[in-house]
Amino acid sequence: MSELTITVMRLGLLVALWAFVIAVVGVLRGDLYGTQVTPRRAVPPRGSTPRPVARGAAPASVPAEQRPVGRRFNARAASRDPSHLRVMSGPLAGTSLPLREAGILIGRSPESALVLEDDFASGRHARIYKGPEGWVVEDLGSTNGTFIGPQRLTTATPVTTGTEIRFGTTIVELRR
Repeated sequence: MSELTITVMRLGLLVALWAFVIAVVGVLRGDLYGTQVTPRRAVPPRGSTPRPVARGAAPASVPAEQRPVGRRFNARAASRDPSHLRVMSGPLAGTSLPLREAGILIGRSPESALVLEDDFASGRHARIYKGPEGWVVEDLGSTNGTFIGPQRLTTATPVTTGTEIRFGTTIVELRR
């Protein structure tokens, strides 16, 4: 083989070696610092405009999907229901997300609606969903537990506006 061929092969192997080293450093950095979480914001569906409900409006003026299920509609009670989940302390303090009737999954997993950057939280830690009598928090078998005050949750527990819920070192509160 000629001198030029050997030099080109050496440079090619050197470039391949550096590409491998850079790829390994990128993977290690991702493992050490975790995935980057970008804050989410609620986006209303296209073509839908929220209609304001006048104070003391009749139940017929409120769309059926916004009426409470299983009880008489009361505009004053509906306004007291929590509508947001706010992170009070922990790495994501100040974050707020709207409560959805389908529920909110909370944990370290990227599929969660609220992705916790907390070493004491499980991948699928807890779920907050709308039950027949109001909002309910349920621990999903997490290792370190879900707490309301000093009480560790063992079953699905109803919660109201102002209730503080703790997942590891993160505390969230239901807000209007």
